[in-house]
Amino acid sequence: MMDRIQDKSRPMQTQTQDRQMHLPQAMEPRNEGVALDLEWVRNVQANTSAIERRAKTLPGRRTVKKDHQAAWLCRAVSCIDLTTLAGDDTEGRVRRLCAKARQPVRADLLQALGMKGLNVGAVCVYHDMVPAAVGALAGSAIPVAAVSAGFPAGLSAFPLRVAEIEASVAAGAQEIDIVISRRHVLSGNWEALYDEMRAFRAACGTAHVKAILATGELGSLRNVARASLICMMAGADFIKTSTGKESVNATLPVTLVMLRAIRDYHVRTGWRVGYKPAGGISKAKDALVYLSMIKEELGDRWLRPDLFRFGASSLLGDIERQLEHHVTGRYSAGWRHAVG
Repeated sequence: MMDRIQDKSRPMQTQTQDRQMHLPQAMEPRNEGVALDLEWVRNVQANTSAIERRAKTLPGRRTVKKDHQAAWLCRAVSCIDLTTLAGDDTEGRVRRLCAKARQPVRADLLQALGMKGLNVGAVCVYHDMVPAAVGALAGSAIPVAAVSAGFPAGLSAFPLRVAEIEASVAAGAQEIDIVISRRHVLSGNWEALYDEMRAFRAACGTAHVKAILATGELGSLRNVARASLICMMAGADFIKTSTGKESVNATLPVTLVMLRAIRDYHVRTGWRVGYKPAGGISKAKDALVYLSMIKEELGDRWLRPDLFRFGASSLLGDIERQLEHHVTGRYSAGWRHAVG
């Protein structure tokens, strides 16, 4: 059951204090990747109707209340990549976002919950905003993530995409969210996708790489499963659903497919790869559903920020409102929990 994330025999404050030791940090060894195995890839299938049935049942079968819900929502906060990817981004906006990343929930609420020290998983920005984010987060344990490789379309010249990754790392980004070439998936050119991903990973150096599949543009769940596997074989540290710019972003069926690809890869290679749903996740109740699916499909180890992230910003505001309701019994207006 979902609420096994907590030991019910212990007070919530004691349990949440324990979790402070697991704030965002890279603990899992990096995925080194494996040789391209086309037979493995071709054998990957996806039963769409069964996947959709399974995904549809989850929101109604899993629920948590009271202290357990508050604990899960605090865990969700620690797994958020707080993001601004707007054309009118400014250094001032990024600095405000970083201030929110340092203090994602009001201090009085964290005090009441016993969660002093809680912060988010990372701050995600465009390349030009990396220096501002790095400066604003100096002295914290919060990494800066940069979207790269021709984000969001991934159609700029390949040398430019590699150079952009290298520039973001040089500017201080510790994580790089790269976009794959969707055409390689749609045409079944798995060798080209593997080689591209290997090159991107090499350009990242010590920075962790999240491979954005843009699942809403891949045509089928089978393609999602195969693209997930190829990117993991090539050394992706995370696989991510979307840029947030597509018409269809993170969904539960896509999540189920990607989680099972991660599980299969771990069973066969021993490497753990992280997962990041992005786009369209804005409500606390949605975050709980995603966390429950992670727990059921992959287990508790993936419920930590080195293996799971939400690509979201508006989600944080709703979680903060729910935590205030838990502490005070009252809901507040959304403007009281502004992000950025």
